[in-house]
Amino acid sequence: MRKIALFAAAAGAALTLAACSEKTEDAAATTADAAAADAEANLDAAGDAVAGAAENVDAAAENAAATAEQETAEVEADAQDETTAEAKAD
Repeated sequence: MRKIALFAAAAGAALTLAACSEKTEDAAATTADAAAADAEANLDAAGDAVAGAAENVDAAAENAAATAEQETAEVEADAQDETTAEAKAD
């Protein structure tokens, strides 16, 4: 009788551990999926930030080129005693 009770207790413990192990595996899989989703979201956000920065650099470069052209025309206009529009046309 003792052996049966001991066997039943051991079997119950084994089932408890198996169920706990399955829950742990499910939780680990859920955690891994969440981490992958977070990583993907972070990469998307970083990509968007880089694209936005590139657009800002392009706009700044265009603005700098336009400013340089205007300043060059103004210097030429002063040197040749003409209007800025005439200097730009040269």
